[in-house]
Amino acid sequence: MKKHILIVGGGFAGINLIKSLKNDNRFKITLVDKNNYHFFPPLIYQVATSFIEASNISYPFRKLFSENKNVKFHMGSLIRVHPENKTIETDTGNLSYDYLVLALGTESNFFGMENVRKHALPMKNIEEALYLRNHVLLTLEEAARNKNINEAEKLQNIVIAGGGPTGVELAGMLAEMGKYIAKKEYPEIKLNLSSIYLIDALPTLLSPMSKLAQQTAYDKLKELGVKILLNVSVKDYINCKVILSDGKTIDTETLIWTSGVTGREIKGLPEKSIGKGRRVLVDGYNKVEDTANIYAMGDICLMLSEEKYPNGHPQLAQVAIQQGKNLAANFKRIEDGKVLEPFRYNDKGSMAIISKFNAVVDLPKTSFKGFTAWLTWLFIHIIPLVGFRSKVQLALDWFRLFITNNPSIRLILMPKRNTGNG
Repeated sequence: MKKHILIVGGGFAGINLIKSLKNDNRFKITLVDKNNYHFFPPLIYQVATSFIEASNISYPFRKLFSENKNVKFHMGSLIRVHPENKTIETDTGNLSYDYLVLALGTESNFFGMENVRKHALPMKNIEEALYLRNHVLLTLEEAARNKNINEAEKLQNIVIAGGGPTGVELAGMLAEMGKYIAKKEYPEIKLNLSSIYLIDALPTLLSPMSKLAQQTAYDKLKELGVKILLNVSVKDYINCKVILSDGKTIDTETLIWTSGVTGREIKGLPEKSIGKGRRVLVDGYNKVEDTANIYAMGDICLMLSEEKYPNGHPQLAQVAIQQGKNLAANFKRIEDGKVLEPFRYNDKGSMAIISKFNAVVDLPKTSFKGFTAWLTWLFIHIIPLVGFRSKVQLALDWFRLFITNNPSIRLILMPKRNTGNG
């Protein structure tokens, strides 16, 4: 009998687990995801800033595994796990399993601030990125029409909460949009009223990275005109006014939230298996604590058994990729009656792009910046993309857009059903 592996979540962890088992006929694999496509989160901010199309970083699951007979796809959202009878409940039906793998990832953490949750703009998925793109373009159009200086300033101000890689990359991209595009295409707008604020509660940007990366990001963003506020956090967002922890306020229609994540809620797991940040506690083999035949991988899991990472692994794509491959190898070892191999993270470094031709790269033994780092960033981000067409198309688009400074996809698209009223 084939063992049925049920995987919930088609991100880096889930996809790499499937890729490693897709030709092994001892397993029947079902992927469950609320979307019908895999996407590449590290580049989502480029979709949000109209730099690349969503299709450049997305790929349909059914097409991806169309030639693998032991892989099926089920579109649906997880409602509850039922460990007692080895089933899960989704909004589109119930499914049984021999092995359940939870790879749902995370969602934005608003730290209990209800107004921020309701009105800030997160950027965790394609839908949110496209919504943000529409929002920014619509506010620019409104600013172009508005004759009231105070209103125009509020419309043009952009506040980014979170000084990690996503916040830094987004701030740099938006600053360059203002420099190369807004000045030319929005002549009605008084750009001296525009400000991009990058806010972080920590004393540095890119806090997990090297001192070189932190200082380079700070200096380059300052040069681009970004207003960087450190050692301060967002405390509320009321009537288009961002309220900061130091008592100051910023008037803006656009608060972009990249400030933190929390694990997605998974109902049905034992309370003891849920740890800090709502992450699922797993042993050294990614098996969920106090369960049988249930595993968790990627950002959703918290593994405390590896000596080098006593507080858990960083929530990075490389961790998810490596965990997916390791768990696949262990499933094969289980079938072969062999000893399992615990997960050991191989840190390959981290990187962030700051502006055109300027990035920072931290490798295990060295750090560098500038044009070489920028080329490294481009190359590294193309490799994991799913689909040959995606890689080629993105590479061509990147080089064309970086040379011309003129992406042409600034389209305000808000699909709605035609009711027949014209």
